[in-house]
Amino acid sequence: MWFRNLQVYRLGQAFDLTPEVFEQRLQGAGFKGCNRMDMLATGWTPPLGRGSSQLVHAANGYLMICARKEEKIIPAGVVKQLLDDKVAEIEAAESREIYRREKMRMKEEIIVTLLPHALSRITDQYAYIDTRNLMMVVDAASPVRSEALVSQLRTTLGRFPAKPVSIRQSLSAVMTRWLNGVPLPAELELGTECELKHPDPAGGVVSCKHQDLGAGEVRNHIKNGKYATRLGLQWKERLSFVLHEDMSIKRLRFEDIIKEAEDDTVADDAATRFDLDFSLMTLELAEFLPDLFAMLGGEELSDDAGPVAEASAA
Repeated sequence: MWFRNLQVYRLGQAFDLTPEVFEQRLQGAGFKGCNRMDMLATGWTPPLGRGSSQLVHAANGYLMICARKEEKIIPAGVVKQLLDDKVAEIEAAESREIYRREKMRMKEEIIVTLLPHALSRITDQYAYIDTRNLMMVVDAASPVRSEALVSQLRTTLGRFPAKPVSIRQSLSAVMTRWLNGVPLPAELELGTECELKHPDPAGGVVSCKHQDLGAGEVRNHIKNGKYATRLGLQWKERLSFVLHEDMSIKRLRFEDIIKEAEDDTVADDAATRFDLDFSLMTLELAEFLPDLFAMLGGEELSDDAGPVAEASAA
């Protein structure tokens, strides 16, 4: 349940749905799965997994949800082989050439034929809404995947104003300065990996792993014109992560001090353990994320984000 990747959104207004009302709205778009002739199906599923029917897991002002997607898997190579065989058969039997439009129609017919027998791939995407700090955090490695969940939530609710968190400064510039010797904020320490890229594609990309990032060879790359696109960092010896230039936070790791708190807490069943882990994680991220945004130069907030700006300042 511990999130490994973070895509963070700033809510445009207070989230005023109670957990009960939020639950009712999601129930109307619950996951039902693909029918025989469906290629794709999406919906909401209980974050607690099997044995639970609640689509919203609420704790201390945090609301966790889970979006499920089912996709039918039809290998492109299989479709191509069947299409080639069918085209060759018709051309030989009728002594004529099959053109593009007819091939596309035949390809669609093949896919329709294969659909009822295709295997399915199911993926779950978790997120939670922080109603106090007016944020949404999605456990996704890429902005594209997180935006799919946010779009699904907008469709379900009819309206959900949320935008990816934007920082006033260039993240690449900030990370590059830190690698070039500018002191980090007291709460941060350099990790052991980074990626440096030259503005000229011919200048190359350097990926450093398990290295001392304060070493001269890293600074030499910067002096030669490269800039940082990702940087490993540690926060207060509690969290380690890799920060990317698009504000993605990846490979998030909750360090031993958090795990010790988890081990010291008694949980009689899986549901209780889930609730305790969720509380520990959200409370930690509620402190970490605003702190990180401030250390990076502060959020870029719109002028009309009245309650949002107040929550951010708090």
